[in-house]
Amino acid sequence: MAKNNFSLLARLKSFRYAYNGVKIAWQEEHNFRVHCVAAVVALLLAYVLRISTYEWLAVIFSIGFVFVCELLNTALENLCDFVCPENNPNIKRIKDIAAAAVMISSLTALLTGLIIFIPKLISIARVYFF
Repeated sequence: MAKNNFSLLARLKSFRYAYNGVKIAWQEEHNFRVHCVAAVVALLLAYVLRISTYEWLAVIFSIGFVFVCELLNTALENLCDFVCPENNPNIKRIKDIAAAAVMISSLTALLTGLIIFIPKLISIARVYFF
């Protein structure tokens, strides 16, 4: 077996594959675009509300968690459709479980956002409205 030498240029070029995956998800997956919009809203809200470093970490990890689940779900769905293009109850079961992972990650991110943002928004509302 031939030994491959490490090449920084080759590693950098490999990012094209990852970028292409994100591009495909953006173009073909409605839910991916919805998650992107939600992420932008959360990041803007975090910036405006000047959340703490630890809160930033929670928001960033939550966003990443949702994106990873969404991308893995998309990859798994594509693989299932490739392997078994016809309707199959076992494939449906696999797809449903993968979709559940996305749902759980999204709900986790939503709860994290609510825990971080609601108290800050209530404080602002008290200052300006009460």
